[in-house]
Amino acid sequence: MAEVKEVKKTKKVKELKETKPVKEVVVAEAEAVVEEVESPWYYFFSQGCGWCKKATPEVEALIDAGHDILMLDLAEPDNQKLSQELKTEFNTQCGTPWFVNADTGKGICGFREKDILEKWLNGEDIPVPPRPSGPPPKIPFQGSTGKEEMAWKREYKNWLHDNKHMPEDWLKRQKSANEIIDSPRPNSDPPRPPMTPDTTDEQLDAWGTEMKAWQDENKHIPNLQPVDRVVENLKNRRKQALNASQTNQAMAPSGAPNAAGSSIQLNTLDAKVQALEVKIDRIISHFGVK
Repeated sequence: MAEVKEVKKTKKVKELKETKPVKEVVVAEAEAVVEEVESPWYYFFSQGCGWCKKATPEVEALIDAGHDILMLDLAEPDNQKLSQELKTEFNTQCGTPWFVNADTGKGICGFREKDILEKWLNGEDIPVPPRPSGPPPKIPFQGSTGKEEMAWKREYKNWLHDNKHMPEDWLKRQKSANEIIDSPRPNSDPPRPPMTPDTTDEQLDAWGTEMKAWQDENKHIPNLQPVDRVVENLKNRRKQALNASQTNQAMAPSGAPNAAGSSIQLNTLDAKVQALEVKIDRIISHFGVK
């Protein structure tokens, strides 16, 4: 972690030293300067995010190298609220991982290697990596006619041609049209799960029944996940989203709206407390107080 510069002693702090233990004085100093030393470098991640699992070791290595990055788990409602406020403030849309400078709005959406993150920490603008021109054409169902398959192959080859701008490793991962056609394909589209704010457990159970019937008709498809597990995961996700929404409503600030018409407060209580704890630990360590 970057070393915190020594804080100049004010008259108030000197007076505190005369009446309070050293550790309490250090805490008072930290509280007085938390706004000054709070890190603007935020890394938002989520536990179930595969790319976050790749990004977190890179972030931890940068922290060990002295960079002051706050790691914010979106499982915490306050971190979810802070993330949304920053996205609104800087007109940004991103899932996880998301790296952002809370002062400038400069950020990176998605996983990037350590050297790119270092450039971000140095204040450089990081260009968005190349993206596909669009999704590939929909693969014909199992049992489709030869004419349908030939038409799809032409569309797929055109799609590959339109994405020649993509990195070489991405292009190498794309299967040929013949490989895809020769692989097991579903007989029909699977039923879509109902995922609206008012979805009930009973509706998800009904969808699970439909999904089981679809899987019975498509047993030739490898690696189908157990429906019971999928339904349970959907129920948990719905409950988490509902809890987060209720928490955000309960914690919504009641101050005057800003220029955008909302009362956004970038430094939420949770973020301030977390930053304060980090700064207190550093200052205590700096002064040799245990």
